[in-house]
This record gives sequence, C-alpha cells and structure tokens, in this order.
Amino acid sequence: MSGRPFYKSSELVNGLSRRSFMLKAGLIMTGIFLGGCIRKLNPKSAYKNIKGNIKGPNAKAGHILRDKLPLPTPTSTSSVKTLIIGSGISGLSAARWLKKQGYHDFELLELEDHVGGNSHSGKNNVSAYPLGAHYITIANNEDTLLTGFLQDCGVITGFENGLPVYNEYYLCFDPEERLLINGQWQEGIVPDFGLNAGDKAQIKKFFTLIDELKKSKGNDGKYAFDIPIDNSSADDQYRALDKITFKEYLHQQKLSSVYLLWYLNYCCKDDYGQGIDKVSAWAGIHYFASRRGKAANAESNAVLTWPEGNGWLTRKLATEVSAHTRKGNMCYSINYNQQGKVVAGIYDVAKSTTSIIVAENVIMATPQFVNQRLFKDTINRPVDYTRLNYSPWFIANITVNRLPQGKGAGLCWDNVAYDTPSVGYVNAGQQTVKLTDEKRVLTWYLPLCNHEPRIARLAAYTRTYEQWMDIMMPELEYMHPGIADAIEKVECWVWGHGMIYPAVNYIWGENRKAAQLPIKNNLFFAHTDLSGISIFEEAFHQGIRAANQVLAIYGKQQNI
Repeated sequence: MSGRPFYKSSELVNGLSRRSFMLKAGLIMTGIFLGGCIRKLNPKSAYKNIKGNIKGPNAKAGHILRDKLPLPTPTSTSSVKTLIIGSGISGLSAARWLKKQGYHDFELLELEDHVGGNSHSGKNNVSAYPLGAHYITIANNEDTLLTGFLQDCGVITGFENGLPVYNEYYLCFDPEERLLINGQWQEGIVPDFGLNAGDKAQIKKFFTLIDELKKSKGNDGKYAFDIPIDNSSADDQYRALDKITFKEYLHQQKLSSVYLLWYLNYCCKDDYGQGIDKVSAWAGIHYFASRRGKAANAESNAVLTWPEGNGWLTRKLATEVSAHTRKGNMCYSINYNQQGKVVAGIYDVAKSTTSIIVAENVIMATPQFVNQRLFKDTINRPVDYTRLNYSPWFIANITVNRLPQGKGAGLCWDNVAYDTPSVGYVNAGQQTVKLTDEKRVLTWYLPLCNHEPRIARLAAYTRTYEQWMDIMMPELEYMHPGIADAIEKVECWVWGHGMIYPAVNYIWGENRKAAQLPIKNNLFFAHTDLSGISIFEEAFHQGIRAANQVLAIYGKQQNI
C-alpha cells in the first residue's frame, strides 16, 4: 500500500457479537506499544482537540454484498458487448487497452464515486495527498507496454542513446529518504548509523546476494524475478522459494542481524502489508531483484511520485475512458441466461434502484473475495477462496503548520523510524516547486499485521477516531517531539482489504493459476490478487491480459 524506494548502492558503501468479540480479543481499546521508547502523552491536553474523521470504501454497499441484503426488483434492462466491473488500476487498464485497439462497445462500472481502487487520493487547501499507493519506480526497459503508457502520459519525454528520459518533475526530488535510528536521523532507510561492523557486514552480504539474483536467469532463459511476475523463470530452483517463508530463507542464508531483519521486515510490511514470517521467500526476494530499469537521466530504481501518489496515474488512465465509466453503480450478482450471455445485476447506490445489464462478455476487475459473493450457484470455479489473504491498512493524512525537527538529516520524501509499528510517512508536498510556508500534509501508513487479517480487519472497522489517534500520536511524537501542537487536521482512511499478500505457495501454487482461468470464454478476470503482489505494474498488466482475451474473441488480440 505504501511502497518505498529501493536501496541504492551509496547506502551500502556509506553505510460473539462483533463488538464483544473484539473486546474479548483486547483489540479495540488496546493501542500499539513501542517498547517504552515513546514519551507519555496526556490525550486531553496533547491531541484531544485535533479535528479529524474516518473514511474508507463504501461501507453500505459492502454490507449489501457481505450480508446478502434484499434489493428492489430491477426496473430496466440494457445490453453491452463488454462489461468491465471495477475501476481500480486493472479495470482502468483493461478499458484503456480496449479503446486503444479501436474497441468501443464497453462499459466500466464502479461502486464508489471515484475510480482508482487503492490508488485513490484526496486533496485539501494545502496539498493533494495519497490515500493508498504513492509511487512507482522507473520501468524495466523491456516492458514496452508500460513504457508506452508512460510516454502517452508524459512521464517519459523522449530517449537518449536508447534509454528513456523521464520527466524531471516526476522523479522524486531530493532528499528522498531518511531513518530515525539510535537517536538521530540518517540519510537512507537501510540501517547504518550506530551499527557495529558485524551488522554492516551482514547487510552488505544480503545486498551482494540480491545483486546476483537480480541478474540470474533460469534454464528457460528468463530472469528468475521479473515484472510482471508471470514473465519470471519457471525454473524449479527459483520457484521452490515460494514454498518457504522469507524468514526461513534468511535463516538458511545465516542472516541474523537484528538491523537487517528489521529492514527486510519493514520492506515486506511496506509493500505487502505483512512481515517476513508471512510472505514467501520468492516474494521477499522479488521485492529487490525484479527491477532493472535504466534511464538516461536517473539512477536505476529511481522513484516516480506525485503529491497525490498513484492517484496521478489513475487520473491519466481514467481520462481516456471517462465516456465509458459509470460511478456509483455496484454489481451485486453475476449469472448466465439461456443464450449463454452474462447477466449482471446492478445497484445504483445514490438512487437505491436496480437494473440488469446483459453482456456478451465481462471482465471482473474485482478482488476474488468480491467475486465469490457475486457468482450464483451456477458459476463454479476451482478456486479456494480461503487461501487468498488480504492485508488491512490504516492511513492518516496529517496537516501540520510546522514540523519539529531532530538531530541529523532533514525532512525527506520518505521518513521512517526504526523499530516502530508503522512504515513511516511520506511528505505529500515533496514534489512542489513553490516556496510556501511550513504547512504540509504528511501521509502516515500503518499495516495492520500484528494479528490474523480477519481479526485485524474487524478491529479496524470498530475503532473510533480517538482510538486511532491513541495509536498514531505516540509514534509521531517519538519522531517529532511537540508535533501535536502543530497538527491542524487528521483525515483517517481504513482499507479493510487493502491488498493481497503473497503467502507461502500462492504465487506459484495452483490456486492463483486457477483464479486466472476464464469461464466459458466470456467471463474473464483481472486484478492484482491474480498476481499475488499488489503493485501498479501488476495491475496494469492484468488489465491488458484480460482485455486481450476479449479482443481474441473478435480477432483483434494484439501481440504482447
């Protein structure tokens, strides 16, 4: 959900009822403790009066699906050749690709009053800011579909000596990242300040191993780790890594430095919403070894970001297909009629009315836990839905009128504190070229990974704004003593199912493969949970893959 820049070589050189159930579990009122490193705050005087709210995906519509609430009888029926359900990045990408191939008979339905899924964003009078994913890295050069899109929207402005030139306004401005460790802010997030020689040697050993794996190819000639993941090698020596946890792999490699393990755990929490004990070793390595992009004007793995995060990319995708998009319309059922066409029941959220859309084919750009609720008994899939795991997240956009600083490196784009529950915050105003006052928006990310996702999800939905503040403010005060006095407003956002996470044996297991299979060659699937890794690039390619399955029916599939 959050995402972070990848390491740079310079860093290595230099260094019951639901409520009663939750009460019994002790999760509603219990905050997150930071090992005694946080000064005690008096909520009444410190942050009691900070204004804020909690928002998230449409809860009313979600309850209709989850609880199978009765809906009114449909009052109209329409037809379309292709119906795309869900306008996250996968759905938008599928729609864009259809239109790019001259295919226009499609509709894109979205439950929310906005598009983008977990690349959603917000804005106030200080800055735009992300409510989910907030960056991508420069593309792998052989990924011409992605580089083509980046050219279309002006992120890549040309080429020099065969290498892309990226728009300087979108390359993350310096300084990029810092870590609060051992009482001081250091440059970079890989721990360095205050570490002994043994810890530094282990960190160097890990990244030497990664450099080897980044170049490794299997016996089929493909890179061992690639983007999209389905381009990766099928060689068993690499795919076997999906059958053990990342933690187990690190133990096998005799990597035990607490600083290194913290850093790798942080990276997995940041990109997957779970720690090294939950994600597969293949996924843990892929985080580091899959990106090989080179540019004429940027370092390898350079970060592309915007004040609104990936909401900027969402807008570029959405603009191309806006005439085909219907917001505030929730699909509540999928079935087949006697002619073999797909029949979709649609609920208009604002009007509280229902209708029917009959489509020749449908792209389900929705997560599998939603698909499970939409399909009637006549639609059976060889998918074990219980083995798909989704990480819940809490995000807070914090408007401050100043930012108390500490020792060491100054404010960066990405700001993290060592050994704290969150994965830090990004400075939403990093890309601004205006010299203004000290007001800014900080986007703070907390993966809810200390408990089993279902329990963490229920706890997240039950917490009040005040209880979230009790969780967040001690850590912010640790990072910036006195910040409570500088906060003007806090906007909280809860993602109950923020993203799929790559549990052991999911990426290369049979369940993911089964989830990708179309039904009757007219019901197709596109979502990052079909990759197992929830990043923009995977969603983008999943959309194109599904769109090409539609185009193949009409003899228009493009070679990719």
